[in-house]
Amino acid sequence: MCVVCFVKALVHVFRLYLAASCSYGLCGRPVDFRWDAVRAGGGAGAGAGGGRRALTCAAAAAGLWLVLGAARGGGAAGRPRGGARGPALCLLLQLRELPGQLASYALAHSLGRWLVYPGSVSLMARALLPLLQRGQERLVERYGGRRAKLAARDGGEIDAVFMDRRARPGRGGRGLRLVVCCEGNAGFYEMGCLSAPLEAGYSVLGWHHARFGGGSGAPSPEHDANAVDVVVRFALQRLRFPPAHVVLYGWSIGAFTAARAAVTYPELGALVLDASFDDLVPLALKVMPHSWKGLVVRTVREHFHLDVAAPLCRYPGPVLLLRRSRSAAAGTPGPPRPLPAGGVEGNRGDELLLRLLRHRYPALMAREGLAAVTRWLRAGSPAREAALYARARVDDEWCLALLRSYRARREAEPPHAGACGPHGPPFPWRLGRGLSARRRRQLALFLARRHLRTVDATHCSPLEPEDFQLPWRL
Repeated sequence: MCVVCFVKALVHVFRLYLAASCSYGLCGRPVDFRWDAVRAGGGAGAGAGGGRRALTCAAAAAGLWLVLGAARGGGAAGRPRGGARGPALCLLLQLRELPGQLASYALAHSLGRWLVYPGSVSLMARALLPLLQRGQERLVERYGGRRAKLAARDGGEIDAVFMDRRARPGRGGRGLRLVVCCEGNAGFYEMGCLSAPLEAGYSVLGWHHARFGGGSGAPSPEHDANAVDVVVRFALQRLRFPPAHVVLYGWSIGAFTAARAAVTYPELGALVLDASFDDLVPLALKVMPHSWKGLVVRTVREHFHLDVAAPLCRYPGPVLLLRRSRSAAAGTPGPPRPLPAGGVEGNRGDELLLRLLRHRYPALMAREGLAAVTRWLRAGSPAREAALYARARVDDEWCLALLRSYRARREAEPPHAGACGPHGPPFPWRLGRGLSARRRRQLALFLARRHLRTVDATHCSPLEPEDFQLPWRL
C-alpha cells in the first residue's frame, strides 16, 4: 500500500511540474508576430543573418591563406599563385584542418555551450522554475505585462514580455521611451536587467535567448542576432514606437545582441551597455587551461564570436557604457594580451571605451588623449576619477562649445551621399587637430566621462533604478 501511495505521489508531482512547465512556457500558444510580418524596406535586417553564399573551393583556399598570412603578420604574399593547384590545395588544407575543426566542434557543443550560455541548460531552468513563475506573475499583475510569442527568421520561437507606460508616461515622459532589454548568458527577463529601467519608469520590452525560458532553438550568436532582430521589428511595427524613442540595453553577454541590433537599425535612439566586454576571447582564456589556448581561440572565433567592439564602433548614435567596479566576470588579470592597445588593466569594458573613442575621435585619441583617458580608467573608483578630472582642470563649457561648433560646420557642408544620418554627421570626427596637448587631454577626458559611468556593484547584482540613465547627447 505504501509503495502504491508513493507511486501515486510521484505521478501527481510529475503532472504538477508538467502543467507548470506548459503554463510558464509557450506550449500551444499561437505566434503573435513573425519577423516577416511587415516587409522592411531598404535592407533592414540584412545584418541579422541572411544573404550568405557558400564559397567555392578555390575561394575557400585563398581565404584560408589570407587568414594564415594575416595571423603571421603578413599579407597575401604567402598565397600560392595560379589556379591549377586550387582544388588539390583546397583538399589538402581541408584534411589538415579537419582534426582541429572536429575538436573545436566537440568543445563548442559540449562544455563550450554550457559555459557561454549556462541559462540554456535544462537543469538550471528546472531549478529556477518556481522563481521564474513568481517573477512572471509579478510582471503581469503589478506592471500589466503582456507576453508575446515571436517567430525569428531561423524558425526559433522567442518568449517576450512588454510593459507599456505610454498611457502614464510619468516623470520626464520616461514611459514614452521603450527600453529593449538584452539579458546576460544566465539571465531571464523575470529576474534580470529588466528591473532597473522598469522601476525607473520606462516602457520595457524583455526577451529570452534561444532555449531560455519558454523559447526554442539553439543558443548561439547567430540565433541571438535573429532573435533580437524580430524583437526590434516587433517594437517598431507592432508596438508602434518611433525609432528615436527605442533604447537598446544590453547586460553582460547581452551587449553583443544589443550592439548587433544597433548596427542593423542605426536609426534607433540610443545604446546602453552594462558590465560588458570588448571580445570574448580574453575572458575565455582566463577560465580555460593555458595549454588549450589554440583550441579555445579557434572555438570562440568559429562558434561563439562575440565581438562587441566591432558593431559598437559602427553604431552612430549616443552610447553609454556602465562599468561595474567589482565585476570579476568582465575582467582579466593584468593587461589584455590578445588586444593590448591602450594597456588598460583588469576590466574589459575599459578597452571597449578606448576602442569606441579611438574610432570616433582618432586625432584626439592619438597620444596625449589616449594617455589621459587610460590614467582616468585606472583610477578604480568614482571618487578618484573625479579627482583626476578636477586635477586636469577640464572646462566643460569650452568642450561643449567646441564640439557643437565642429558639428555645426559638418552639418553646413554641401550635402552628399551619407553626409548626415539621424544622429548627425557620421564618425569618425577629425576633431583635435590644431589643439594644444593640454586641450587634447581635457577634451578626451570630457568625452570619456560622457561615454562611461562607473557603478559600485558586482557583475551579477541588480542595477539600481537611479543608476540606469540614458546616454549623453550633444
